[in-house]
Amino acid sequence: MTLIAIIIGLTVGTTIVRHLTVHQSKIRIYFLLLIIEFGIFISLLYIYRADLGIIILAFLIAIVAGYYIMTYKLLSTKDKRYVPKLTRKKGDLGNGNNAVIYFTHGEPEDYNPIGWINQFREFDEQKIKFIPFLIRPIFLYMLRKKYIHVGFSKHKKMHEKMMKSLEERFRKEGDLSTMFYLSFLEDEPRPDAALIKALNEGASRIIVSEVFLTISNHTAEGKELIEKIDFDDYGVSIDYTGPLWDSKTLQSMFIERVNKNLGKADKKKVGVLLVGHGQPKEWDMEWPTETEHEIKFRKDVLEIFVKDGYDSRNLDLAWMEFREPCTSEAIQKLIQNGVEKIFYFSAAISADSIHSMCDLPELVSKCEMPNCIEVINLGAWNDDPIVIDAIKEKIDRVKFAL
Repeated sequence: MTLIAIIIGLTVGTTIVRHLTVHQSKIRIYFLLLIIEFGIFISLLYIYRADLGIIILAFLIAIVAGYYIMTYKLLSTKDKRYVPKLTRKKGDLGNGNNAVIYFTHGEPEDYNPIGWINQFREFDEQKIKFIPFLIRPIFLYMLRKKYIHVGFSKHKKMHEKMMKSLEERFRKEGDLSTMFYLSFLEDEPRPDAALIKALNEGASRIIVSEVFLTISNHTAEGKELIEKIDFDDYGVSIDYTGPLWDSKTLQSMFIERVNKNLGKADKKKVGVLLVGHGQPKEWDMEWPTETEHEIKFRKDVLEIFVKDGYDSRNLDLAWMEFREPCTSEAIQKLIQNGVEKIFYFSAAISADSIHSMCDLPELVSKCEMPNCIEVINLGAWNDDPIVIDAIKEKIDRVKFAL
């Protein structure tokens, strides 16, 4: 009986992890399996009443073991995103045209844990303490819960729209030859897959448009994937635009968006909060400019607000995670200042995502907000014409550099 209890316990532990992490369409299946497995164990207890203490203890230990084994297996899942074969013949110099690889962070439209599994693996390799091993299935459960709450992520669709707007700008200026390829670090297609497609279609020059705020581990991961491809045999040059933290154009978008939504509010009584994403402090050793540039970018934005007549006391910075001050702390400060309206941005996020549409509003909702104060989420950068201008300026700077 003890052996049977161990087998059932291992199965239960495995099923718990599956129930926590599978796609939402399969939740009921694994919940039903759990009920059946526990039902079998309870039935066996009625049949074999001797040594109940040992049997139950063996069952519980086996559950933990099964949970651990399945968690290890889950977190060892390999990235199976499609990468096409490079079919261009060596020595083929291409058609002489430019190709823009539009590269950004990415987020699956539907729940898919592979992005976070890759992130956990990276944290472990760099010995960064982030979510204990056995808690990670619960973390993925919470991620899935957010997807269920919002329905689906608009992140990819927004970037498709942004790239289309960018391409239209080029076409209106008479550039009919430059080709555009969308790519994501955490979604499909990967940047290396997009680049191989561009090479197969005859591109002679590659410009990687880095639609990120700062240089970070994310931009480095993308660059690493790209540079595994051997360009020498094709005479192809590759250039990177660099991120957008120093773009005065992008900085101007924030004041434009707030002013459009200001209504009849007095600027002196309006609070503006720019929320940064933040990175683990351990990453500051390898990417010291990430935090520095994210702070500078947002401070420069707030200076624009001051020049436009807003009260500097009601303009603040906060972080979504890893750093202080946290979002709720900054919101409370604005409330104490007596503001009548608060606008907040996911200032470091290029397109609306789970972070900007779920995580950040949840942090804001935890504040004790007086009914008289209107709080407005102005989201991420998105398909704002000013944002498209900023991205294009970066590309043009590289494109026309000799």
